[in-house]
Amino acid sequence: MQGAKSFEISKQLVWEAYQRVKANRGSAGIDNVSIMEFEEHLKDNLYKIWNRMSSGCYFPPPVKLVEIPKSGGVGTRPLGIPTVGDRVAQMVAVLMLEPQVEPYFHEDSYGYRRNKSAQDAISKARQMCWKLDWVLDMDISKFFDTIDHELLMKALGRHTDCKWVLLYIERWLTVPYEKKDGTRIAREKGVPQGSVIGPLLANLFLHYAFDEWMRINHPDIPFERYADDSICHCKSQSEAISLKKSIQERFSQCKLELNETKTKIVYCKDSNRKGNYEIIAFDFLGYGFRPRGAKSKQGKYFTSFTPAISRGAKKRMGEKMREWQTNQWVPFKLRDIARQINPILQGWINYYGKFYPSALKGVLQRVNGHLARWARQKFKRLRHKKTQTIYWLGNIARGNPRLFAHWKWGVMPAACN
Repeated sequence: MQGAKSFEISKQLVWEAYQRVKANRGSAGIDNVSIMEFEEHLKDNLYKIWNRMSSGCYFPPPVKLVEIPKSGGVGTRPLGIPTVGDRVAQMVAVLMLEPQVEPYFHEDSYGYRRNKSAQDAISKARQMCWKLDWVLDMDISKFFDTIDHELLMKALGRHTDCKWVLLYIERWLTVPYEKKDGTRIAREKGVPQGSVIGPLLANLFLHYAFDEWMRINHPDIPFERYADDSICHCKSQSEAISLKKSIQERFSQCKLELNETKTKIVYCKDSNRKGNYEIIAFDFLGYGFRPRGAKSKQGKYFTSFTPAISRGAKKRMGEKMREWQTNQWVPFKLRDIARQINPILQGWINYYGKFYPSALKGVLQRVNGHLARWARQKFKRLRHKKTQTIYWLGNIARGNPRLFAHWKWGVMPAACN
């Protein structure tokens, strides 16, 4: 039966794609069908996807458009949410295409790749900032929204001649957005953020637009790239200025544009590099790189150019904490609150606690403030006694220091110190 189809796509590949989508979770698309609802008719739904893809008649439904706030807090960016079924179909293509392109990607491309992470990129950036004096911190203007489809398909053609992969990627690239009111927005360029196949396509595009071009034209200038977030390390200010101009010309050829407001040239100032320059800090993947006080193994204090949690990340953490309405916690016991917020706290600790952890500990101390506020609202005897509440919380922390993730990490209430 399968041999009679236009394309050979195994049912096992569709099943594996579904397992990946399920593991990644995610919300419903325009059909409002969740993963749980999709599973109610799992066999039929997967067969339908396999049958249509194998026959060449799979047409992706519109992508649900959601506007989410930008990390800087100003404006929004579009997030495209495909249906669960379409996410499975896209994952089928990813599983087919990824092994064909992954071996060609640059070693310092870290985004959306197996066995590579944002922390790997930050670690490498830290090393290179210690070694070289200048950084070109780049920001590509509206990258995901401006990827040229013709150039992207040309890049794809270098790595695969699989007809069904090329056919469906072309369809996914042009599928419209659909707004809440049902209005559809045609798309002639760009890759939706939120799609399953988008990260792989974006990586492939920048592999040729930037990574490979850098390897050929500027082989002595190291860089780290995570998706569209990139920094380059230069020996001198003049080299950084020249590189910026060269990259602008290259991006123009690829129909991309540097954001002039956010792109900057940074001096990596520390105890050994004492030049006076206006810009001595930049943000990369949620970490702020700048001169910071440090202590050597010999006990000597010095200034190091090193990363720690950025101001923007601290602000987002504070906003998340403010969402915790302590008055709504009043019916709960402390262990119930711990169960609710520990996954969030542990995620922050795992990511932002790796480099210069003392900066994160100051932010996490605010969590103890929220817990103290809960206690004053819950117990009448503590209602107007802030100091007594802190000592009460401290006693609990001493008796059960593993209750909260930040306590376990050493961020105890002030009364414990």
